[in-house]
Amino acid sequence: MKDMELLNSREGQRVLARMYGQQQISEQMTRYESLIQAYREHFGVGDIELFSAPGRCEIGGNHTDHNHGKVLAGSITLDTIAVASKVEESVITFFSEGYKTKYVIDLTDLSPKPEDDSTMLLVRGIAAGLLEFGYRIGGFQAYISSNVFSASGLSSSASFEMLICTILNHFYNEGALDAVAKSKIGQYAENGYWNKPSGLLDQMACAYGGLISIDFENPKEPIINPVHWDFEQNGYSLVIVNTGGNHADLTDDYAAVPNEMRAVAQSLGATVCRDLLPEDLYANLKMVREKAGDRAVLRALHFFEENRRVDEQVKSLEEGRFTDFLRLITESGNSSWKWLQNVYRSGVAREQDVSVALALTEMYLKSIDNSACRVHGGGFAGVILTILPNDHVDDYKEWISGMLGTPVLVVNVREDGAVNVSDLINVERTHCEFTS
Repeated sequence: MKDMELLNSREGQRVLARMYGQQQISEQMTRYESLIQAYREHFGVGDIELFSAPGRCEIGGNHTDHNHGKVLAGSITLDTIAVASKVEESVITFFSEGYKTKYVIDLTDLSPKPEDDSTMLLVRGIAAGLLEFGYRIGGFQAYISSNVFSASGLSSSASFEMLICTILNHFYNEGALDAVAKSKIGQYAENGYWNKPSGLLDQMACAYGGLISIDFENPKEPIINPVHWDFEQNGYSLVIVNTGGNHADLTDDYAAVPNEMRAVAQSLGATVCRDLLPEDLYANLKMVREKAGDRAVLRALHFFEENRRVDEQVKSLEEGRFTDFLRLITESGNSSWKWLQNVYRSGVAREQDVSVALALTEMYLKSIDNSACRVHGGGFAGVILTILPNDHVDDYKEWISGMLGTPVLVVNVREDGAVNVSDLINVERTHCEFTS
C-alpha cells in the first residue's frame, strides 16, 4: 500500500489517534503528507518508511539519573518524524525542514570533523555507537521534521538521536535494539561526540514510550516500570510554557550539577550519591562542606529527597491519590529552585526567565485547587511544567502567554516511543484481520 494510502487507512487513522490524540488526526495527516512531498522533491520516488521519535516530559526526578537515581518521565505528543529509505551506498543523506543544509555523512569515516555542527556530530556519534555496541550500520536518505522545542528542556536532541537510531535499527538490525540499547547509543553520541555530560533519562523517555519510572541504580541495566495514569482522562493537562530562555550554551551549568553531587559522594568514599544515605552526609557535614562546598551539599540533599519523592509519586498515581501527587510535584519544584538551584544561573541577575514564569504561575494557581508547577528538565533556562484541571487550561494559556509573549503548549503522554510508524500500521492491520 502506498504511503498516504497507508496513513488514510482505517488502521493508519487508529495509529495516529493513539500517537497524537483523536483531535490531532487531521493535523498530523497534513504534517506527514507535507513531509512525504518534501522527500519526493529532494529524492524522487521509491520505497519509503515513516518514523517517529517523541520528545519527553520529565515529571519527577530532576537531575537524579546521572547519580544513579530514580525518575518519572513520559514520552509526549510532540515528536521528530522522518520519511526515509534504505540506500546501497554507505552514506546517510538527509534534509531537515526549515533548513537549507544538505547533510551528508560518509559512514566509512566517523571521526568528528572541525566543520561539523551538532547535528553532524550526533549522527556520526550514533553510527559509531552502533558499531561500538556490536550492531550494523548502513546508508539511508531521509527528510526530517520536528515540532519539539529546540534547546528548551523537551529533549529535542534525544528525540533526534532516537529517530536516527530507530531508522538504522529498522534498516540494518532487524529491530534488534530495544529502548535501553538505543538510549545507551544516544548517550554515547552525546558524551563522546557532542561533549554533553548527559545521563540516560532523556533518551530512555523518548525511546520507551508512555509514562514510566526508571531506576538507574545499575545504569547498565536500568529498571523500567510503566506507570498507568492518563492525565487527560482524569481531567488534567500537562502544560509546557516556553519561558523565552535558551539552554543551548549552558553545558558548564549542567555539568556542575552531577560533578558537585559526585564530589559529595567522593568526599565520603563513594562514587555517586546513590551509594550514600542521608545520614552519611549528616554525620560528616562539616568535612563535606569544606571539601565539596555548600552548593554541592544542597544538591546532594536534593538528590536524596528527590529520589524518595519519585517512589511516592509513583505510588500516589497507582493508588489514585492525585492530590498527593500534585503536592509532591510542588515539593519537587521547590527543591529544584532552593536546593538544586537550577532555576537560574548564578551571577546572572538580569536574566531569570524560568524564575519569572514560575513566580507568575504560582500566583495564578493560588485560586485553583489541585494544581502544581515546577521547572522542567535541565533548567537554568527553557521551559516550566504546569499541571492543572482541563477547564482552566485555555484561560491559563492565554494569561501566561500574554504575560511572557512566548509559546505555550498542552501535551499528552503517548504510549509509543521511538517507532517505525509504517510497521505500527501494518501490525494494526494484522491484528484487525486476526480478530475479525
